Amino acid sequence: MEELLGPTAVPLQDILLRTGAAALFGLVVGLDREVRGFSAGVRTHMLVALSSAITMLIAIELQRNLAVEGSSADPTRAIQGLAQAIGFLCAGVIFVARGTVHGLTTAASLWMTSAIGMAAGAGFMRIALVGALAAVVIVTVIWLIERLFGKPAPAPAPTPGADEKGMPGH
Repeated sequence: MEELLGPTAVPLQDILLRTGAAALFGLVVGLDREVRGFSAGVRTHMLVALSSAITMLIAIELQRNLAVEGSSADPTRAIQGLAQAIGFLCAGVIFVARGTVHGLTTAASLWMTSAIGMAAGAGFMRIALVGALAAVVIVTVIWLIERLFGKPAPAPAPTPGADEKGMPGH
């Protein structure tokens, strides 16, 4: 079987556990966005977490393989690269309409899902679990509390050409 799959420093059962946990945590975080009808839902969050976990596993494997050859490869550079890449994805989710910014929470949940996936991929399951639980509390429980106690409505966008009191300019 190893001939077919290739040698790895991380055992196959650990790879399955890490990628499975990343996908599961991505699903849990993405449920809130899915249920409320946002475009970045369960599948998007799962794929972000899974791809982050896979990237971390690749970085770990490369570091271990190159260390045998005497190289001092640094797998933490994968974290930096992932942070930049996920930033581009998140930027595409954010937009402004009628003077109001939309998509910030979805972008932040995608960013968080990437971090959770990186933690799972690196084998830090406690960090991934705590991150997933905290994300669910923030995006779902806090949203419910805001709805129960009445989140203040955002201030209306100023009318173009109006002064600070909303009066038309002269």
